Amino acid sequence: MKEYIVHNWDELQSIIFKNVWQDDIKRYRANFIYRGVGDCNYELLPKLNRVCAHNLELEESLMRNFKKYAYADIVEYQNFWQILTLAQHHGLPTRLIDWSYSPLVAAHFATEEIEKYDKDGIIWCVDYEAIVQQLPQELKILLDNSQSKLFSIDMLDKVAHNFNDLRMLSSKPFVLFFEPSSIHNRIINQYALFSVMNDSKALLTDVLNKYDDHCFKIIIPKEIKLEIRDKLDYINISERMIYPGLDGICKWITRKFANLGPEYNNNK
Repeated sequence: MKEYIVHNWDELQSIIFKNVWQDDIKRYRANFIYRGVGDCNYELLPKLNRVCAHNLELEESLMRNFKKYAYADIVEYQNFWQILTLAQHHGLPTRLIDWSYSPLVAAHFATEEIEKYDKDGIIWCVDYEAIVQQLPQELKILLDNSQSKLFSIDMLDKVAHNFNDLRMLSSKPFVLFFEPSSIHNRIINQYALFSVMNDSKALLTDVLNKYDDHCFKIIIPKEIKLEIRDKLDYINISERMIYPGLDGICKWITRKFANLGPEYNNNK
C-alpha cells in the first residue's frame, strides 16, 4: 500500500484533496473513507481480534451478554446491526472497524491522544467504490438496485440478519462498508461508517492488499503532530465536536491546557 509522509499542515491538505475534482459534475467529490490512529504501528484490526485473538468464537458470547445486561437501554432496537453498532459505540469488542467520510476527522483521531505524541500517527485512506468489486454478486446487485455504493442498516438486514447469514453469502472473505443509523450525536458528528468482514477470522488488510492501487496511508510524523492538532482545533475539529457532551468538553480542556509546546515544538 502506497505511503505518504507529510511534513506540515499544507502537505496534509494537498494529499487528502488530491484528485477529488470530478469534471463531469464540476464539483469536488471523493470516493474515499478514512481512519486515523495515533500510532502508525497499530494494525488495522477490530477490537474483537485484539481482545479475543485466543478464541474468536467468543464473539457470540459477547453479543449475548451485551443484549442481556443492556436490555433496558436497547429494548427499542430490534435490528441486529443497530444493536451491534450500539455495542461497538460503547466499547464492546466487535468485528467492526470505525471509519469516517472526513479526512480531517481521521486526522483528529490520529492526533488526539496526548500519551502518543512520541509516536507517528497514521491515516488509512480507502476508495470504497473500488472495494465494492470484491463483494458477492448478490450484494453488488443490491447496491446497484439501490443506486448506492454503501449499505444502510436496512439494506444489510435484507440479505443478512446476523453474522451467520453474512458468512453464508460467500465462502471467500469479503468486506462491506455500512452506514449506521443516526442513533447518537457522535455518529453524526464523526461522519461515521463501519467496515465488517463476513468472517471474524478474515483480516481486512488481506482484502485491501488486493486493491492497493485504491488505498494509501498518510503518516503524520511525531514532529508535526502538535501542529496538525492545533490547526484542527482552529477549524473546530476537536473533542468538543467529536464527542458531544461533558466528556468531550473535558477531553478538549485537558488537552488544550496541557504543557505540550515546550516538549513537542522545541524546534520552532
